[in-house]
Amino acid sequence: SPLGVGIGPIQGKVGTIYMKVKERLDKTELLDFYRQMHLLRAFEGECARQYMMQNIGGFLHLYIGEEAIAVGAMSALKPQDYVVTHYRDHGHALARGVESKVIMAELFGKATGSSGGKGGSMHIFDLSKNFMGGYAIVGGQLPIATGLALSASYKGEDRVVLCFLGDAALNEGEFHEVMNLASIWKLPVVFFCENNLYGMGAAAVDTVAIHDEIYRVAEAYRMPGYQIDGMDVLGVQEKTLEVVEHVRSGQGPVFLEALTYRFRGHSIADPADYRPRDEVDYWRQRDPVVLFKQKLLDLEVASAPELTEIEEMVDREVEEAVKFAEESPFPSPSVLSEDIYAT
Repeated sequence: SPLGVGIGPIQGKVGTIYMKVKERLDKTELLDFYRQMHLLRAFEGECARQYMMQNIGGFLHLYIGEEAIAVGAMSALKPQDYVVTHYRDHGHALARGVESKVIMAELFGKATGSSGGKGGSMHIFDLSKNFMGGYAIVGGQLPIATGLALSASYKGEDRVVLCFLGDAALNEGEFHEVMNLASIWKLPVVFFCENNLYGMGAAAVDTVAIHDEIYRVAEAYRMPGYQIDGMDVLGVQEKTLEVVEHVRSGQGPVFLEALTYRFRGHSIADPADYRPRDEVDYWRQRDPVVLFKQKLLDLEVASAPELTEIEEMVDREVEEAVKFAEESPFPSPSVLSEDIYAT
């Protein structure tokens, strides 16, 4: 790897994981993983197109390249579990089951959106799915996730909180505060770091002292920490299942680091010229959607026509989501005074 991050040993386990997975997942589940991953990819591609057509305003941070993490991790949760994430949140919301048309409507700023058109791209929210929101401030989701975990622990509820963060969040003060408190109080939270190697345009190698082994930051808080291949959906699922079971059993929090890569810039306005060409080429060869599709074909889980049918079904869903968003009304000016809390 041209990154200074060793993923060779992780890649070596992939074949074993795929053979084991056939013992615990049936064809329907595997094909649904592919459907979800293709949905995330197609939805984000359409978001980019709609942004250029000026149907989406504000900031837009695409999840293209990181689909295996959202799909693999969400599959390890129960319906009552909470999910809290950062501003690159469309993929997480889709994988959690938030309707694509509702997310697209929110991106369009429409009243039928998940936050009534008030939040936009960085603030997808769906209480019915216990998807407790994307947050625009780097690290801002961490205290919220920890608070939800404290609430669940205090009430004796069977809930786990899955909290996504980027590698740059390690440089925020609240990261260390919540890691410390979560460990002391043995809170039921999984801190899931999507290490895509950059915080905006700054490489983690230049900004994070422990950039090559971020997962080891958990040692300072006497918390288990693991590094996984974030480009392999089944590997992500396997490890997330393991740590969620650990957390749910009352043994305290866990820190997961998934090595991944965003194929677009930090936001759609970022051309990402700061990234070396050989680095980009290396990671594009590890495209999680392409690799998973090929693995399904190689293992004869599905035929090419079956996968094409799934892709066409997903593409129609995305088209319908755009149509729904286009035809939905904008919020009435009267709602400006709603959903406001004052003391």
